[in-house]
Amino acid sequence: MKIQQIYTGCLAQGAYYIESDGEVAIIDPLREIQPYIDKAAKNNSNIKYVFETHFHADFVSGHVTLAEKSGATIIYGPLANPSFKATIAKDNQTFKLGSITIKVLHTPGHTMESTCYLLIDETGKNHALFTGDTLFLGDVGRPDLAQKAAHMTQEDLAATLFDSLRNKIMPLQDDLIIYPGHGAGSACGKNLSNESSGILGEQKKTNYALREGMTKEEFVKEVIDGLLPPPQYFPLNVKMNKQGYKDIAEVLKSGTHSMNSEAFEKTANNMGALVLDVRSKEEFATGHIPNSIFIGIDGGFAPWLGTLIGDTMHPILLIIPKGREIETITRMARVGFDNTLGYLEGSFTAWKQAGKEYDTVNSITAKELEMKIENVPLFDVRKNSEFLSERIPTATNAPLTAINKHFNSFPKDKHFFIHCAGGYRSMIAASILKSRGVHNFTDIRNGFTAIKETSILTTDYRCPSTL
Repeated sequence: MKIQQIYTGCLAQGAYYIESDGEVAIIDPLREIQPYIDKAAKNNSNIKYVFETHFHADFVSGHVTLAEKSGATIIYGPLANPSFKATIAKDNQTFKLGSITIKVLHTPGHTMESTCYLLIDETGKNHALFTGDTLFLGDVGRPDLAQKAAHMTQEDLAATLFDSLRNKIMPLQDDLIIYPGHGAGSACGKNLSNESSGILGEQKKTNYALREGMTKEEFVKEVIDGLLPPPQYFPLNVKMNKQGYKDIAEVLKSGTHSMNSEAFEKTANNMGALVLDVRSKEEFATGHIPNSIFIGIDGGFAPWLGTLIGDTMHPILLIIPKGREIETITRMARVGFDNTLGYLEGSFTAWKQAGKEYDTVNSITAKELEMKIENVPLFDVRKNSEFLSERIPTATNAPLTAINKHFNSFPKDKHFFIHCAGGYRSMIAASILKSRGVHNFTDIRNGFTAIKETSILTTDYRCPSTL
């Protein structure tokens, strides 16, 4: 028996490759499915099953294409209603994979079709539980993502999740390995651990949602408390996962169309395309195409793209570092952005060499801010929990996730400063402000991390978990 977790940091997502006696099961695969096929072929094995824990909201799974290419059967738990061919398993139904068995445990609550998969080894012992978004390390799945589809309130779903955890998971033995669908950084939970696997007994001791003696009312209140609004793209990804999607090969073919500066500019104007610049924050600050939006590839690229752009079908043109075209388009497709029209050949350098107009972002170091800090408007675009934890006392919180909501808070008649934790998010904010005609600001390079190295007054640190 072989179990391999294939973890994708940008999405904080875990897919799983399970092999026994020449037969393979994949749980919650990513959209680019060739690595799974290649791995099975290398091991002279055949992919027999693709298990889906639920209809994912935060990424487009590779289940449909993988089944088509490998001949595998797609398995969902009870209550799933996909538009494509799949086996809808019954609760406690088992599937043989070589010498091992995979048992279906229907655990509704995160969504009503949410299902965990219990791996029973060759000796008949429960070995591991693949929990999807039902149980994370340190948290449980948020119960507010499926309420429209399920015609239930988030309180109803949370109460259902309580029953699933207490009746299906917590009675299992303490030494069971837990393989969750996500880790820290995912928007599918609020208190996820940095660890990517754990032990059930440890979770029973440390996970607030599995607390001994916890009432259902307490669980519902604590699970719902502090949930941020889900990103805009989540419902669109659910739809793609339920109804199917284009082969990623088609998306790559259209997206990797290179254009010279003239063709790029003409396409942007004629198609109303968004120009997305994925270079480094330093390069963007030094020079960029006017009205382009920055979301750097070397950061939380895909989730920020989905959170801030929202419409996955909006036409997009790309400014990409040379050699990273396929990587960029693949990572966009993981969250459903399939309408990439192409990229600028030669990147921003070609635009500049063509003599075309470009813009810059004013920026200064934290040390330079130290000399100007008194009586200047300062906006902190970190999350509210980060802001409450530690901040410059005179700063105003305008979280990047809700920048449009806070747009009117930014002064239009005097200069102001913006910062985040390390400079990535504030540069995204800078690009959005500039695209909406606001230019009277300066970005603080390297953000709050650099600010703390100066004599600028900041509040005493409070752990976010105590807020």
